[in-house]
Amino acid sequence: MKNLLLILLICSFSYCSFGQIQESKAIDSIFLEWNKPDVPGCALGIINDGKLIYSNGYGIADLEHDVEITPTSVFGVGSITKHFVSFSILLLEEQGKLSIDDNIQKYLPDFPEYEADITIRHLLYHTDGIRDYGSLKYFKGINGLNYIDSDYVYDLLKRQKELNCFPGEEFIYGNSGQFLLGRIVEKASGKSLRLFAQEHIFGPLGMKNTLFYDNNKDLIKNRAFSYSTKTGEKGYNNIINRNAGGGLRTTIEDLVKWDQNFYNNKLGKGEQLIIQKMHEEGLLNNGESTGRPLGLQIRKYKGLKVVGSAGSGFGYKAQLMRFPDENFSVIILANREDANPTKMAYQVADILLENKFVSDSNKEEAKKEFSLNQLVGDYEVVPNRAVEITLKNDMLHVLQKWDGAAYPVVNTIGNTYEIPNYSAMQLVFSDLENSFTQNLTVFLEGSKFIFARKEKIEFSTPILDDYTGDFYSHELDASFLIYKDGEDLFVKIVNDDPMKLSLYDYHNDAFYFSDDLLRFTRSNGVITGFELDAGRVNNLKFEKKMTDANK
Repeated sequence: MKNLLLILLICSFSYCSFGQIQESKAIDSIFLEWNKPDVPGCALGIINDGKLIYSNGYGIADLEHDVEITPTSVFGVGSITKHFVSFSILLLEEQGKLSIDDNIQKYLPDFPEYEADITIRHLLYHTDGIRDYGSLKYFKGINGLNYIDSDYVYDLLKRQKELNCFPGEEFIYGNSGQFLLGRIVEKASGKSLRLFAQEHIFGPLGMKNTLFYDNNKDLIKNRAFSYSTKTGEKGYNNIINRNAGGGLRTTIEDLVKWDQNFYNNKLGKGEQLIIQKMHEEGLLNNGESTGRPLGLQIRKYKGLKVVGSAGSGFGYKAQLMRFPDENFSVIILANREDANPTKMAYQVADILLENKFVSDSNKEEAKKEFSLNQLVGDYEVVPNRAVEITLKNDMLHVLQKWDGAAYPVVNTIGNTYEIPNYSAMQLVFSDLENSFTQNLTVFLEGSKFIFARKEKIEFSTPILDDYTGDFYSHELDASFLIYKDGEDLFVKIVNDDPMKLSLYDYHNDAFYFSDDLLRFTRSNGVITGFELDAGRVNNLKFEKKMTDANK
């Protein structure tokens, strides 16, 4: 009897710890480069029919102490945090403590009013138009890894005199809305977001190792620290993050419980209506869909419906990918800045869902994958309007030259790329000729657009001295220095290295640096300031400080 009990215990331990399945070797091969004793990596969880059928850890959670990653390692998950912020708001609405159509000033009475009302719904669906606080902090010279009080962030947002857009007019992904939603949870519930989520989400689901990390002095057991690769040499840098910021910390095993709650809700009143609301797409003022539900992205992959959510921040990368009709999910949590968990999640799905894919559903994915250098260049959208694809730090970046909007894109499969955390749009490169792709096809919310490669347009040479000077923003309470060095123009942001300005549009005094656009303004032919467009922050005004020579 004792021997039988011992055998049962051994079998139970082996299954729970390693979860062996027939395809385990093929799955492990995806993570082979990370399955080493001296590199960071990831934790993996695979769910089928409500059960965690396979979990494993690859690489090291703490390189200083040689602690291995396991399915119980605690990771930051970036924008997957938005799942839980949105769900907290819906729970409060279910409790009758707020309506998502309330104006935000009902709960934040000191927040500025603009030309149109901003509602909680706008914040949930990223249609509020409020400038992204992360970008504002950067332009103010504040390192995102450093500690900053939440009241300071709130005051910075309140200083903004303008919005990126009229509320409800555009979908502009950002983090300011989520920050304000967290404060609204506190006002409506009388509890911190951390405590509310613990009482109403994490506790009831048994997510024992999940929390909103709102105090950077807190100790977290089984923490996986995050890393970036050293530049020009082997090894890794420890990303020292002193900014708690309210982001979620969680594990594979806890996210399994969250994933399964979408099939059978146990929270709040226990109804599926709240789950349905999580999947409802936002609407713009003209009635068009934003293509985005609450914290989720819905798309097709090889004929199957996928509900996914990606996260990235402070060196952590995460993907929770659900194939709801197959009752199948893949969760990957990584602690290295160069990870691409979305691509790896698809590779896992390719192994385990091979027999369920619709054949020939995506011929583009079967094509040979091009190198990043073969994709760079200008692609014409309409005459005199182009997107520029550049390569920076081994990552593709897109610059929309007509409005300055810029964003990185990551590879998902084959020659298909997506904006991190936004899978409603796919960019597919094709037609290799003379070592460069000739066409960029953009799939956006059911529509298809083809942009052809365009040779760079030569511009007239401006007088660079006209643009130099010290420029101040009242909304930031910070300055940019623009100066000439040799035959080039540079911009210096507080606490950052100078960056070269490149001419974008001679006739409109427009230059760009990194992924951002400066549009200079003149009065009587003299430069008086500029407006900054940076994707998540637009129309931010700077005035040139006048000197005795130019007064």
